[in-house]
Amino acid sequence: MDGTPPKLSSASNAIVVTGAREHNLRDVDVEIPRDALVAFTGVSGSGKSSLAFGTLYAEAQRRYFESVAPYARRLMSQVDIPDVDAIEGLPPAVALPQQRTAGSARSTVGSATSIGNVVRMLFSRVGSYPPGAAPLFAEDFSANTVQGACPKCHGIGQVYDVPLHLMVPDDSLTIRDRALDAWPRAWHGKQLIDSLISLGYDIDIPWRELPEEQRRWVLYTEESPQVPVFTDRPPAQVRKAVAAGIEPSYMSTFVGVRQYVLNTFANSKSAKMRERAASFMISVRCPMCEGRRLKPEALAVTFAGLDITQMAALPLADLAALLETALAPSDGALSGDAEKALAPEKQLAARRLVNELRDRVSPIIELGLGYLSLDRSTPTLSSGELQRMRLATQVLSQLFGVMFVLDEPSAGLHPADGEALVRILRSLRDSGNTVFFVEHSLDVIRHADWIVDIGPGAGATGGTIVYSGPIDGLRHAEASQTRRYLFAESLSTDPSTTPVRAPRVADSHLELVDVARNNLRSVSLSIPLGCLTAVTGVSGSGKSSLVTQALPDLLRRSLSSEVDSETVEAPAQRSGATADPLFSSPTSETTGHASGPAGRVRRVVQVSQKPIGRTSRSNVATYTGLFDRVRALFAATPEARRRRYAASRFSFNLPSGRCPTCKGEGTVEVELLFLPTVHAPCGTCGGTRYNPDTLEIELHGHTIADVLAMSVHDARTLFADDADVARHLDALLDVGLGYLPLGQSATELSGGEAQRVKLASELRRAQHGDTLYLLDEPTSGLHPSDTDRLLVHLQHLVDAGNTVVMVEHDMRVVAQADWVIDMGPGAGDLGGSVVAQGTPRAVASANGSTTSSYLAAAIASRDAGA
Repeated sequence: MDGTPPKLSSASNAIVVTGAREHNLRDVDVEIPRDALVAFTGVSGSGKSSLAFGTLYAEAQRRYFESVAPYARRLMSQVDIPDVDAIEGLPPAVALPQQRTAGSARSTVGSATSIGNVVRMLFSRVGSYPPGAAPLFAEDFSANTVQGACPKCHGIGQVYDVPLHLMVPDDSLTIRDRALDAWPRAWHGKQLIDSLISLGYDIDIPWRELPEEQRRWVLYTEESPQVPVFTDRPPAQVRKAVAAGIEPSYMSTFVGVRQYVLNTFANSKSAKMRERAASFMISVRCPMCEGRRLKPEALAVTFAGLDITQMAALPLADLAALLETALAPSDGALSGDAEKALAPEKQLAARRLVNELRDRVSPIIELGLGYLSLDRSTPTLSSGELQRMRLATQVLSQLFGVMFVLDEPSAGLHPADGEALVRILRSLRDSGNTVFFVEHSLDVIRHADWIVDIGPGAGATGGTIVYSGPIDGLRHAEASQTRRYLFAESLSTDPSTTPVRAPRVADSHLELVDVARNNLRSVSLSIPLGCLTAVTGVSGSGKSSLVTQALPDLLRRSLSSEVDSETVEAPAQRSGATADPLFSSPTSETTGHASGPAGRVRRVVQVSQKPIGRTSRSNVATYTGLFDRVRALFAATPEARRRRYAASRFSFNLPSGRCPTCKGEGTVEVELLFLPTVHAPCGTCGGTRYNPDTLEIELHGHTIADVLAMSVHDARTLFADDADVARHLDALLDVGLGYLPLGQSATELSGGEAQRVKLASELRRAQHGDTLYLLDEPTSGLHPSDTDRLLVHLQHLVDAGNTVVMVEHDMRVVAQADWVIDMGPGAGDLGGSVVAQGTPRAVASANGSTTSSYLAAAIASRDAGA
């Protein structure tokens, strides 16, 4: 460790770690103060999370589990025992990682923060009821309870319907010619048509010429009458037979068209029939609750003139303003309609509930999330938004003596919101807690009381403590890559600093006119082609709505551009939510128009932070296609050829080469008597995934399992002589993923890592200079040194004639863009407009921009170091 770390005042006031070896940590010994803000820094893959989460938090959780009764342990998720000799002075811990839970579509900001409970109590206790209405309980205001849900849509807000234009797509056809397209084909369809003949319908005239009463009954009746059917007789004879009471061939049960579709979709055991029925159905707003999900009695109760769904739809910032005016400043009496009917004791209850709401909403707004509403579905939130929401909830818990461990709390935050984050973290510390946070944002790191810098490199070249102490002491730790960026004088003498380049001049432009989507309102702007464009603005200002939703929509519609289907996904998919396709509609449709020079943009590639795989069998090597070439190289070895092993032999997904016990998983489930089922390394293959015969084949002294365990950086050395493999690995290195093992499970990658793996896959393609890349915070989760490396590669893409448009918060990166589009000025309803656009220097001097001052500072710092 460079430098001499300061001696802590008292061992009792420190957490002492001895011999930490989790992941790439190399027998780490370190003392860290309690009751302090401690930043864990270092390049991506250096071992920060291994120490903060994999060691400190994991050990705190293990000790907690040991303290509870065995029967209670069965109900808890287990954590691995960290590889560490000893940890002293460890307090209880709360982790706030950047990972999302499976959250259902019914999970909202209100339910996740418990604010919704207070709102329901407010309406129940002090809401304004219609005259003569019975008081309701809090549960009556929840769409997730039987008591509160709308009886027609069961609290979903949507119902299935079968529209007329799908039931009868061509009303010029006759019933005999299948005018009723939604009815079944084959025998059942003929039976229903024969039933109509018996009922007196003329099946040989155009549908539109039938009497309206007849048409309505056939389509919408919910009756199921028994109808005589006479087979193989013309309609005239059938009508005579019915009139004469002749015994029919059989009796048929008639089903109306709409009822047939709904019954088939709900009850058919045939997946094909259900799929066909679904093609005639749409999701529509529930006619009873009008999409508000609650029963009429609950919707009739108001507070401050709003029903509970209207209050839940308000941005939290607007809700806070409403609560401020709900109580009259003079005597605390409720203003508006609520004041009229409340007794004095209810006035007191109202004051307490309103104050409770204000206290709960305040930290969420302070963390830059004032644009969220209580009814916002949590699966639609980014991982950074989720973490900050959880952080606000922890502030309200008023815990003390706890160790909070946070994973990049500034992810997705505009620098202006970062200042509020620091205030929240300080409040946790000042309440008597220890706050550990893994962080890359230099502005947030500078506010730490103590810094633990890990490295100096990633993977095998990291895992040691470069420095541990007050932040100023890092200035003298020469091996630290972090100090080069924290201290300007270090960066200015660094020969690896990215050179300053003049902004490019666009060869042509994409013109967007009157774009509306979510909070974007009639936005018109120009996007320079052949340039690197950064889209900035506070959280919720409309950046993602523009870049990840509206822009690709307009390009597909207006320019008929070829879109890479593997990397573009709908907003609902990006969130990770799994929804019924009949109910999965975007929050709003994109309107507007895009125009540009013909042929200048032939491909649009949207690279998001959506996970690249859903199972442990998907990994970095398989996703990028690298594994195909590696398996071919193993199959080409002399011993593999002698044994006639094909490339498929080296896949852990096929029986020929994989371990027969774990079937290529590498782990097996272990049933424990008093504990939940856990996964342990396979006892047969030791976690290698392969059978012994396959592992006898070696390439350059390494088995196929050894290669999967290698980091990208180490594999690049091993395969230096193979141009194809090297090209794959270089792409991963260029996006800052040299530390990842090739066999790293796709399910264990962060959103930022997943995006960069996708980007690496795209970078391997031949560049034709006609591609538009849309990136969503590509530097998320990257150390500044890794950011510089990624930026160099993005600049190379643009040098080849391509266009890159990226949502970005790192002002160091924005300062090196050719063009900046700043959205705002605020979030939610206060955003959605273009505040400024131009070169970085032009936007840095723009009036009314929240971004300008931070961008100006970044440009000044860059110029000083040039």
